[in-house]
Amino acid sequence: MIIYVASTNKGKLKEMKELFSGQGVEIKSLMEQFPEAEDVEETGTTFEENAKLKAETYSEKYNVPVLADDSGLEVYVLNREPGVYSARYAGEEKSDEANNDKLLNNLQDKKSEEREAAFVCVLAFARPGEKTLTTEGRCEGRILTERRGNQGFGYDPIFQPNGYEQSFGELGPEVKNKISHRKKALEQMLKYLK
Repeated sequence: MIIYVASTNKGKLKEMKELFSGQGVEIKSLMEQFPEAEDVEETGTTFEENAKLKAETYSEKYNVPVLADDSGLEVYVLNREPGVYSARYAGEEKSDEANNDKLLNNLQDKKSEEREAAFVCVLAFARPGEKTLTTEGRCEGRILTERRGNQGFGYDPIFQPNGYEQSFGELGPEVKNKISHRKKALEQMLKYLK
């Protein structure tokens, strides 16, 4: 079976190819296969709504099975912000630096135990004419008071996963990919697809 992934993120594609290898599933980039594919506007208010919107739109348009995700960071004391706005938390111009600055600023008066957060990933698998499957993965942790480490991207330098002394920015991709929200969602999806 061929599954088209609705993402231009090479890291996500590589991770999905690795996880699905040897499972009778071939992962291909939807955007490489259908270069005319236009971005689907993410108008949902939840990760699940946005993931389903992307998967279903592309699956119907190109008549192929599509896997799409939506993911981000939830900080519990901030009403689960930045949530679905994680990439544009500090404004329409996507900027990891500005997003981290805004989050650190919004938490500056919060104690360590009030800084609990989770990276969340929802995957949606759509096939033409069938019910869409969704899975969710979470990586729980807390937001640090300053950036640590220069590996990774997004909120990695300020997110410390539970059970570790280092931030995702210090742990590096090998450890991060083993415990990540995306890995957990992918493993659940693989079980469903079997």
